[in-house]
Amino acid sequence: MMSREVNLIVVHCSATNQHMDIGATEIRKWHVEDNEWSDIGYHNIIRRDGTLEHGRDLAIPGAHAKGFNKNSIGVCLIGGVDSENNPTNNFTDVQFKTLRSYLDTMMDIFDAEVKGHRDLPNTNKACPSFNVSEWYDNDSKIR
Repeated sequence: MMSREVNLIVVHCSATNQHMDIGATEIRKWHVEDNEWSDIGYHNIIRRDGTLEHGRDLAIPGAHAKGFNKNSIGVCLIGGVDSENNPTNNFTDVQFKTLRSYLDTMMDIFDAEVKGHRDLPNTNKACPSFNVSEWYDNDSKIR
């Protein structure tokens, strides 16, 4: 049983192109070594092949959405920009399948809202490069 209330699940992207096959190990390195954080900021990562990797323990607030970390879970899809670093929905079908399953599971556990990082107040980002609410509410068919 978790000791913190979760009422928000935030979907992110790694802002990497479709040729970068990275995961929790690389993101943890960026967050810990480059940002000097205590751990990876996301709770889960979804690789290009649809593999779900664990990041920060769910019982511990993340470091993924300033002002919203205390009561949220952060999940990161690998991808989200093109070769020029412009936001683009370049996620794979298996990533979306894993994301749907992940969100459905989390929604069975928590009474939470699902949002993209870009949809949070005072956030000036394109992350995760697609409309999460529209995708989640419309049978996951946005591609």
